[in-house]
Amino acid sequence: MKKHTDSLPRANILGIGVTAINLSTTVSVLLKCIADRQKTAVVLSPAFTLTYARQHEYFREIINQAELVLPDGVPIALVCRLQGHREVGRVCGRDLMLALSAASREHHYTHYFYGGDDGVAEELQTEMKRRYPGLQIAGTYSPPYRTLTDEEKREITDRINRANPDIVWVGLGSPKQDIWIAEHHDSINAPVMIGVGAAFDFHAGRKPSAPEWMQRIALEWLFRLMLEPRRLWRRYLIYNLLFLFYLGLQATGIRRWEVQ
Repeated sequence: MKKHTDSLPRANILGIGVTAINLSTTVSVLLKCIADRQKTAVVLSPAFTLTYARQHEYFREIINQAELVLPDGVPIALVCRLQGHREVGRVCGRDLMLALSAASREHHYTHYFYGGDDGVAEELQTEMKRRYPGLQIAGTYSPPYRTLTDEEKREITDRINRANPDIVWVGLGSPKQDIWIAEHHDSINAPVMIGVGAAFDFHAGRKPSAPEWMQRIALEWLFRLMLEPRRLWRRYLIYNLLFLFYLGLQATGIRRWEVQ
């Protein structure tokens, strides 16, 4: 069976194929993927993820093999539109989690939350059930912050498969969450796995979201940097500048990276 994601156009940003899509279409496509049990790995692609993928070939291959690579950020969506994809809109993990959770209730699809600090996944479950009465959550698990043994990895895979969710939300941060999804693409039975990073903390109430006006003008990164400068300065200062540098090389034709 042809996958529902196969016909979606992609924009070439630094040699990564970013799906030319918006939030409403993303939700519609994912509901179809679940209904037909089509394995779908979903990557959110802010500037950091795209820049990191440009620098690391193994990670770039992981991203380009994902069924959906969503334009997470106003600049990413703008580049897609400049390449002729007029209907593209920003799709961030926080918004996607809300929209897909709301839409999934009609179909009784179930969710699993994997990731976050100790207790975050449980707090997220409580908040999402409060916000969306009737939402079915199959389970939660926050892994320890260390390298897992092979036995622990098998136990986690078995645990998720026993819960039998339709959607696995992964909150480990990029690139860790995207690598985890790729490694479990075949072993976890859930049709849809989505890496959403800090969305766990936002919806669990552990961290505040940027004001909407800052999100609209692409300054959410500045808000997060002010909250956690020691942890995020490299990601938002160095990698954002590198992204613009690489984008300039691509736009001027100095480098012609192909999506592979």
